[in-house]
Amino acid sequence: MKLIIAEKPSLARNIIAGIARLQDNQMVRRDGYYEGGDYVVTWVFGHLFSLADIEDYTGTPVGKWTLDILPCFPKEFKFALKKNDKKEVDPGVKKQFNTIKYLCNRKDIDTIVNAGDADREGEIIVRLAVSHALESEKSFVRLWLPDQTPETISEGLGAMKDEGEYLSLANEGFARTYIDWLYGVNLTRFATIKTGKLLRVGRVIVPIVKAIYDRDMEIRNFTPEKYYVITSHEKTGDEFVDLTPKLRFTKDEYQKALEACEKYNGETATVSSVKTKKGTISPPKLFSLSKLQSYLGKKYKMSMDDSLSTLQKLYEAGYVTYPRTNSEYLATAEQGKMKSIIASVAKMGYPVSFRFAKSIFDDSKIESHSALTPTYKIPNPKELTEKEKQVYSTVLRRFVAVFCEEECKSESSEIKIKLGELDEFTLKGTVITQAGWTKFDDYTPKDKLLPKLSKGDTVNIDFKPQEKETTPPKHYTIETLNSYLKNPFKEDKQNADESDDEDYKAIFEGLELGTEATRTGIIENACKSAYIMLKKDSYYILPDGEYLIESLSQLGISMDKYKTSQMGQALKRVFRGELSVEGSVSLAEKEIGEVFESSRDKSPEMDINIGVFGEVVGKCPLCEHDVIRTRFGYGCSGYKENGCKFSVNKSICKRTISVSNVKMLLATGKTSKIQGFTSKNGKSFDAVLKLDENGKVVFDFS
Repeated sequence: MKLIIAEKPSLARNIIAGIARLQDNQMVRRDGYYEGGDYVVTWVFGHLFSLADIEDYTGTPVGKWTLDILPCFPKEFKFALKKNDKKEVDPGVKKQFNTIKYLCNRKDIDTIVNAGDADREGEIIVRLAVSHALESEKSFVRLWLPDQTPETISEGLGAMKDEGEYLSLANEGFARTYIDWLYGVNLTRFATIKTGKLLRVGRVIVPIVKAIYDRDMEIRNFTPEKYYVITSHEKTGDEFVDLTPKLRFTKDEYQKALEACEKYNGETATVSSVKTKKGTISPPKLFSLSKLQSYLGKKYKMSMDDSLSTLQKLYEAGYVTYPRTNSEYLATAEQGKMKSIIASVAKMGYPVSFRFAKSIFDDSKIESHSALTPTYKIPNPKELTEKEKQVYSTVLRRFVAVFCEEECKSESSEIKIKLGELDEFTLKGTVITQAGWTKFDDYTPKDKLLPKLSKGDTVNIDFKPQEKETTPPKHYTIETLNSYLKNPFKEDKQNADESDDEDYKAIFEGLELGTEATRTGIIENACKSAYIMLKKDSYYILPDGEYLIESLSQLGISMDKYKTSQMGQALKRVFRGELSVEGSVSLAEKEIGEVFESSRDKSPEMDINIGVFGEVVGKCPLCEHDVIRTRFGYGCSGYKENGCKFSVNKSICKRTISVSNVKMLLATGKTSKIQGFTSKNGKSFDAVLKLDENGKVVFDFS
């Protein structure tokens, strides 16, 4: 008899529907599982187990955070049943694990089936439950499901593989779990103790918040600059023709712009060629999760969390394929499956037919899961919520566009206008002559309609200077942030018709920040932590987010895209068998260890150790009360009693002021020479800080 352990109760119910296609016996509901015929089906509630807390390794009291036990690098990671906010094991979790333990060790059960979600997280969720429950060796196999329709499940039950074939996926999952624990637990406690404010420091959350912080700082500090271009907007016949050379003049070069206009206006503009070409416009690619989220965010202002949770419900109902996919392509082996789906979609009245093309089927651009598509199971619109209709319709209509049997035909025009020997302008335009797939998916031609000109026509011109102003960069949107996170090292956004090889190379090498499976949850956590805010479909940094990034900088914690992607690459090496789990953990421990090493006292010239929040650093030079480490620097404790405002900023001219230097300042009136201040114009300088006669901190260059 086979014991199937599903990741969730909803999947267990779908598996039972798939089993019904294979056997006549009805499954009977028991307490925490179903049983009938050759199968027993039970479930976990997502994560039943989590990594133990630091206190479980160190024996220190729970809830008391101290630097004495940091950094904590366990020799062997321990898992325990998941606890609630009261640090107690939830009774429901305990009961379900006991059910799994009983079933795993039942004598009539000879095979255990891992039916976790088809990703690295789902892989280890069930493995952990089985490893803690099983008392003797049994056959262990994997049920891998690209969707949750009864047909796919019944097929999957007949094609299960030994769990050993998924060891590399499990290793990557465990390595990610260990590494994220090391970063999150050690650095969160370190930063929180140092600053006196809870700072959630994670391997992925910090570079995401930093990207939004950096962009918002660019916008906030942006100073617009005026400049001039020259342009002609004159009628030729009944239509205006716009011509703008690639010239640009600074705000002080207005006279040069006038001279350029005079030079251009002294020439004759003649149409040198007119070309018209009939062609077709290819449909867009199928959706990956992030591309779908970008589309829904732009069109419906739907947050990434809302779009994923809605998509997950549609997946669990069997209406769409596995949602957390990073690919926009299908596997060549799925052609038969697509023909079945196309047949179902055609019954809905859509003009679809199967076609094979490299833009649709490409095995080289699939890591674990193919692109998002509908399944053959069509929902009743009346049973869907408004958001579910929007999400399902978007996935369905993109599928229809890709397999539409009617081509989108176009007529492209190119007009070249020569301005003597001085310049040449190219005008491009496209007209849709047959809508084809564009009836089902949004499409806006990039090029505008062109004026009706013929070769040899003279074009009227009158070039004039036009004042313009530089604009700041735009806030990250759901679309642009997703694009950045998928490939944070990509310089320029590729055009739609360019190769996407660079993006897929970045994904497969682990250069992306987060993954399709984790990114949405991490961004949602950043919003819940009040680090960032999503307004309509744009992200903004919040004060707590600014404090997080600036505090980490002052603490010498560099959690940028480079270091995060280095660990992402290490995880991919684990997946490929090039690096052991222990090897990847050692890399993380080395990097975390460097943070603690840099925080230790050094020579006063280089020291950046800011001590601990609440630490007494000396006596106030104005009122003799204690000066203590505050969240924003070092301040007089007598403020509430006598209003004393003496303080020393934690950072001066972008240089962290160490506790040792502040102690020296209060004891002797001056610090040692501190290296690494940065002036307003960006130049580095060294200086001594001293107290003037009024107790203010000033530079001393003597």
